[in-house]
Amino acid sequence: MFFQDTQPPFGDTPNQLFRLYFHDDVYKTWGNISPLYQLDTFDWVILILYFTILTVLAIYGAYRVKQVIDFWRYRKFVPQPKGKFSEEDLPFITVQLPLFNEMYVVERLLKAVTEIDYPRDRLEIQVLDDSTDETIKIGADTVAKYAAQGVDIRYIHRADRSGFKAGALANGTTTAKGELLAIFDADFVPKPDCLRKLVDYFHDPLVGCAQMRWSHINGKYNLLTRLQTIMLDGHFVVEQTTRNRSGGFFNFNGTAGIWRREAIEMSGGWQHDTLTEDTDLSFRAQLMGWKFIYLLDDEAPAEIPVDINAFKAQQRRWAKGVMQVGIKLYPRIWHSPLPLRVRLEMFFRLTGNISYPLMIVASFLQFPLLLVRYNLPLQHLMVLDLPLLFFSSVSVVFFYGTAVWYLDEKRGTRLLHLPLVMALGIGLAFSNARAVLEALLGVKSEFVRTPKYSVEEGSDETWKAKKYKRKRGWLPLLELSFAAYFMLAIMYAARLHMWGTIPFLTLFFCGFGYMGLMSLLQSTSGKRFLSFLRPAVVVSKT
Repeated sequence: MFFQDTQPPFGDTPNQLFRLYFHDDVYKTWGNISPLYQLDTFDWVILILYFTILTVLAIYGAYRVKQVIDFWRYRKFVPQPKGKFSEEDLPFITVQLPLFNEMYVVERLLKAVTEIDYPRDRLEIQVLDDSTDETIKIGADTVAKYAAQGVDIRYIHRADRSGFKAGALANGTTTAKGELLAIFDADFVPKPDCLRKLVDYFHDPLVGCAQMRWSHINGKYNLLTRLQTIMLDGHFVVEQTTRNRSGGFFNFNGTAGIWRREAIEMSGGWQHDTLTEDTDLSFRAQLMGWKFIYLLDDEAPAEIPVDINAFKAQQRRWAKGVMQVGIKLYPRIWHSPLPLRVRLEMFFRLTGNISYPLMIVASFLQFPLLLVRYNLPLQHLMVLDLPLLFFSSVSVVFFYGTAVWYLDEKRGTRLLHLPLVMALGIGLAFSNARAVLEALLGVKSEFVRTPKYSVEEGSDETWKAKKYKRKRGWLPLLELSFAAYFMLAIMYAARLHMWGTIPFLTLFFCGFGYMGLMSLLQSTSGKRFLSFLRPAVVVSKT
């Protein structure tokens, strides 16, 4: 249309010959090509920027593939305690339960903890409550009830919340009786045998921390929780197992584990200059030489967010906190006498969230990339596209698919969710990119807790009328605008018969669309959730 009355500018200059060589097929259909037909400066900028980002993402993807390979290599190297404590020699354990406005789950938590199978004369429970709402009365009354039954349990309330969770743990440790400190967050329901499965590893005096894998009480509640379970399982099955068993640095996940009090104190104690105080202390302790133990095949059940705004807030806190830890500790890690392999692994671990800002830039590039790509024969770029897309995208399927394969005997349905997991990860790009940039710029923010509603059964919709809802802010509108952007890109690609790009564009459309739409729906009163996203089943309370 644009060149109907003109002739292609054939010539013998190098630039014209280059265009003639690369655009031979295009010139045969001159009347249908994009007006940006030249490989000009704009084209080069788009292509160089795109392939640079894709290369960086592919490098992180290759690291992910290595983790998968290492997981299958080390999965049978199950840690064994160096000895076993006799019943009379079991060490004293203080169970610490940090709380902040947990009125819906505090009773469930205390019931589970008071039923733990461990000698009563060697077990103390500390309820470390920084709450400002009804949780204070519920927690205090519940503690008083169990104390009257002979349980060694104390209710410790702080009014200032300084240091957030790290401050509460540090405050509790000053009066704790135990040489070992077990920590459970409010969303956990520890099993009765959890302490006995962990404690024997502390027979080795160099073991500073031991932790179980998280499992999910409400993992089948709705589409969001089903996708979250896969994302979390990827971390807890592949990443944590590989790091711990291959001699790398393992990070305590803040709950479902036991610390040796001496390891905490010798490593500088709980510090609150990052949002992931658990990761910070873990790496400081391992730099001091303490050993960590991870139990892949023993689980600690927990409730995961059913509300997408709570999920985004949780992911944002983790992304920002890990980046803060990287800024704080990586120079020390790099200059330590650790093997190069471990130092490089820690680089990928602490900088991995940089992929989110890169993903946003890649999103901006998709439409201009379609314009440029339409004029380039496909075979000339396949050599670059295929390996880079494999490591940056397909590696995600291998990573999460490995976790599903390992945990589930009936794994077919969950494996079909993997494309949606990729889309959900894309949908987090704006929220997590903001967190990463704040960390890089030194912007401080409060520790934003993840609200819990005691949702366990698939038919439970009472959470919709409960407190603690996160405000949606302005991000959902940005996410929906990008969903519209990618819908236009899909329509444009279909118009030009560029079918190979459509699955990739659809992932971006679904990710941003789902994240933005659900953030809006779950922030309004009444119909916060689409009924077809929740299966009509009752989930076991195991």
